[in-house]
Amino acid sequence: MPPPGPQSIAISARLARAEAPGVNTVYGGKPSIAWQEACGANVLDVDGNRYVDLTSGFGVALIGHRHPRVIEAVREQTERLLHGLGDVAGHPARIRLAERLIALVPIPDAQIYFAISGADAVEIALKTALLATGKSEVLAFDPGYHGTTLGALAVTAREAFRAPFEDRIRPHVHRLPYGCPTGEVRRVLDEHPEIGALIVEPLVGREGVVVPPAGWLRSVAAKCAAHDVLFIADEIFTGLGRTGTLFAVDWEGVTPDILCCGKALGGGMPIAAVAGRRRLMAAWEAGGEALHTATFLAHPPACAAALAVLEVIEQEDLRNRSETLGRTIERRVKGWSDRFRRVLAVRGRGAVWGIELESRRHATAFTDFAASHGMLLLAGGPLGRVAQICPPLTCTDEQIDVALTVLEEAGASL
Repeated sequence: MPPPGPQSIAISARLARAEAPGVNTVYGGKPSIAWQEACGANVLDVDGNRYVDLTSGFGVALIGHRHPRVIEAVREQTERLLHGLGDVAGHPARIRLAERLIALVPIPDAQIYFAISGADAVEIALKTALLATGKSEVLAFDPGYHGTTLGALAVTAREAFRAPFEDRIRPHVHRLPYGCPTGEVRRVLDEHPEIGALIVEPLVGREGVVVPPAGWLRSVAAKCAAHDVLFIADEIFTGLGRTGTLFAVDWEGVTPDILCCGKALGGGMPIAAVAGRRRLMAAWEAGGEALHTATFLAHPPACAAALAVLEVIEQEDLRNRSETLGRTIERRVKGWSDRFRRVLAVRGRGAVWGIELESRRHATAFTDFAASHGMLLLAGGPLGRVAQICPPLTCTDEQIDVALTVLEEAGASL
């Protein structure tokens, strides 16, 4: 039936009464689809409609929803240890995951700091930089999304997110346009010696899917090294194979000082992690209580799920699958800006692509058409006009072919 169906509408109405506005899935009075079940690249709503999920659940379902290896790992772990003691006591899955991440991240002699979410990981990265350098100022880029907790919010680009909380955000963040001439980066670092860190998405995700110019990341990293400024790579969205390499910085051989990963890491379980050079992480050494912690730090089932995710990525060769999907998507979407009058641009890498529409209204019409034909995707960016194609890497060739056919029809319909 046309989504949202009656059951979805009823659930949206109940959520609007029970949950605070802004997080209750009802936007502008418009009800949303309510999910009942998800498996692989498919989502089933409460009204019985089945969709191909081109959102991957905000990028979380990189290896597909409810991957059997993840389910089994979580089940086995819950039969042994469901909850631990965070920063007080370790457990076997936690150390195995830390060691596995150390072996994978492009940082020599790294140590791991576990987090609860992507925003929490950014908080840890920024705190690490402050503790290690003693410098409170940061350079960030516009567009860029790093989370909405207060520390992460300070480096998130979109002013609409920051404005209500400006009184609580210290004015210590400098901003430059993403992809700007790197001479501008050098200028800002020269003029502001109190900048201790630079944070960047190697490929902008939520804020419009923006691919940096060739060589830009490598040049920015070199400017940081020359000024003794820490280079923080926010790979929460791009990490673990989304762009065709394990980490997006690998495209240019960049070695960050600190790297954040999350979303796909838990395969649907909430976990994130920060990897940093050992000499930097040593700044957290304290004689008393942990300076940044959480009750569910390194939650045992989440650690077990993450280990399963990393095994699946390797054993199913999903990095190559990302490249294959990327070539398929690029071949199909190339030229859409010439064919469809409301499509302004198409850009992406690996298994993440953005379709920039003329306006928010056209982006909404594009995503609504897709949903009514069984395809779920989101529109993002500062102006809300970039429809994002971000399928699970386990999406079949048939699913992606049908999905792109529907999106072509959506573009033609505008």
